[in-house]
Amino acid sequence: MKFYNSIGPNPKMVRMYLAERGLDIDTTEVDIIAGENRQGDYAKRNPRGQLPCLELDDGTYLAEITAICEYLDDINGSSDLVGTTPQMRARTRMWMRRADLYVCEPLANGFRFAEGLPMFENRLLCRPEAADGLKAMAANGMNWFNNNMDGRTWLAGENFTIADCLLYAFLEFGATVGQPTPDNCTNLTAWYERVAARPSASA
Repeated sequence: MKFYNSIGPNPKMVRMYLAERGLDIDTTEVDIIAGENRQGDYAKRNPRGQLPCLELDDGTYLAEITAICEYLDDINGSSDLVGTTPQMRARTRMWMRRADLYVCEPLANGFRFAEGLPMFENRLLCRPEAADGLKAMAANGMNWFNNNMDGRTWLAGENFTIADCLLYAFLEFGATVGQPTPDNCTNLTAWYERVAARPSASA
């Protein structure tokens, strides 16, 4: 297998999963600043140009972070990171979906349509007029998570999961592009600090 890596929160999320599992996969860096992901051989591997991407031993590719992590978990023995029972896996997917919808997607597009516009405007459909609203939606999502984490250690329950990796990677990214976690989100900040203390947070 080969892991195609780059800067950005999505590759970071998968790297955190790999670090948590202690998995070592041959890695190739892709320069997204230069647009390497949207041309040549990489565009043939993944027509959407997304990172990360996992090349399987049979020459096929997986390009969505949940699919990548679930596949790796399946072939390496199920773990608490994804879930070892149908109920645990369903809870992990539920919190992954919530993180994606309420925080990650609006945060990322708020960046792409504003600060990141010079990089993305010629690469994908951008709506600069939507940027402020998307950023507000991401902040609202952070508040929702904060309000639902009182007394909770990790997002999906007692076990640290890929849902925690996902939200952490995007909140870390948000803090670098003008979308920090709101000051009033004390539960979310405490959770963030717990994740940051894990060795995988530096992956």
